[in-house]
Amino acid sequence: MKAFIPKHREPAEEIIEKCIPYSGKSIRIGITGVPGVGKSTFIEAFGMYLIELGHKVAILAIDPSSQISGGSILGDKTRMEQLSASSNAFIRPSPSGSSLGGVARKTRESLILCEAAGYDIVLIETVGVGQSETTVHSMVDFFLLLMLAGAGDELQGIKRGIMELADTIIINKADGDNIKKAELAKRQYENALHLFPPSESGWYPKVLLASSLKNSGIEEVWNTILKYVQHAKSNQYWDLNRNKQARFRMHETIIDTLKNNFYQNEKYKAKIQELKKNLKKVP
Repeated sequence: MKAFIPKHREPAEEIIEKCIPYSGKSIRIGITGVPGVGKSTFIEAFGMYLIELGHKVAILAIDPSSQISGGSILGDKTRMEQLSASSNAFIRPSPSGSSLGGVARKTRESLILCEAAGYDIVLIETVGVGQSETTVHSMVDFFLLLMLAGAGDELQGIKRGIMELADTIIINKADGDNIKKAELAKRQYENALHLFPPSESGWYPKVLLASSLKNSGIEEVWNTILKYVQHAKSNQYWDLNRNKQARFRMHETIIDTLKNNFYQNEKYKAKIQELKKNLKKVP
C-alpha cells in the first residue's frame, strides 16, 4: 500500500479545512514514557475515569514501526479492553513510520477530526522517550511523562531535555512493595526539577504517584491538569501556545507538501532512478 496517494490529498484537505472551525475546544494531553512504564494501562484507567465524569475521550496511540518490514502491531485496542468498548471513547492506533518523536505524520489532522466530532479530551500516546519528543509537545496543551521507580538510577534513565518538556511527572506502578521506591523517586525528581529554569508558561512541574491497577492517583492527575489549564488561561499562555503550534504546523505542512511534490514529480522520479543505477557499490 502506498504511503501517499496524490489523488486523495485534495479531498482530504477539504475535509480537514471544513472541520477546523469546529475544532480547538478540547484539552490536548501528550503522554510519553520509557518502554514498559505502563502507558496503555494508565491511559485506560485515566480514560475510564474521564468518561465517568462525562467526557468524551479520543486516544491517538502511536505504535513503533519496524525498520525492517515497515509494519506495526497496532495492538492498543487489545491492551485497553474497557476503554475500547466504551461508546464515549475512540482509539486510533497508528504506525509511527519515519516521523520524528513517534508521532504519525497525520496525527495533527486526526486531532482536528476528533475535536470536530465532539471529543473534548484528546490523549496522544507516543512510542517512548526519544530525542524528538518535542514533536508531541508541539501539538498538545499538557505534557505527561510517566516514569518507573526502582528500575535503576531514575535520574540517569531520562534525558534532561524530556524532563524540561514535562508539565507533570508521574511515578507509575506506585503500589505494593514498590511504594517506598516510588516515594524515593518522587523526591529525587522534585529535587532535580528545582535545577531547571522556569517554564515559558510560568507553571512549576508537579511530581505525582499513581497506580493504574489500583486506580490510585488518577483523580489527582486530572485535578493537576485542570489547575494547569486554569493557570495557562489566566496568564494568556494558553492562546499564545496554541498560536505558536499553529505556526509550527504551517511550516511543517509546507515542508511536507514540498517533499511530496518533489518525489511525485515524474522528471525527478526518473532522475532519482538514474542516480540509483549510477551509484557505485560500497566495498
